[in-house]
Amino acid sequence: MGQQAITILTLTVLASAAISARQLVSPTGGVATAGGPILGAAETDAANGEYFAVNVLGSSPVIADGAITKGMELEVGTAGAAAEADTGRVIGIALEDAADGAVFEALLIPAGIHPPAAP
Repeated sequence: MGQQAITILTLTVLASAAISARQLVSPTGGVATAGGPILGAAETDAANGEYFAVNVLGSSPVIADGAITKGMELEVGTAGAAAEADTGRVIGIALEDAADGAVFEALLIPAGIHPPAAP
């Protein structure tokens, strides 16, 4: 599945570093750092100083950092990829299983919003 996306909001952002499509993007337009916040997921490649599309709200294809299990919360892993959440900020939920390095669909969670815990 991995290439599917239901995007609600896409923004045009100025890259502050080289960006690859499907990488998680920091609020400053660079590659998101492990455990940190995101603006969204890159829709396209961009060189430093170029404008590019970032999926901010909805579901988006992202790259797996390690094995991913459908339904697990996600955080930023290495090199702007998504990893199963451990101690970092939750940035999304896996909508499908994925192997390390594979592209998979994730539901992006806006910064500061976290789904409530189950009762």
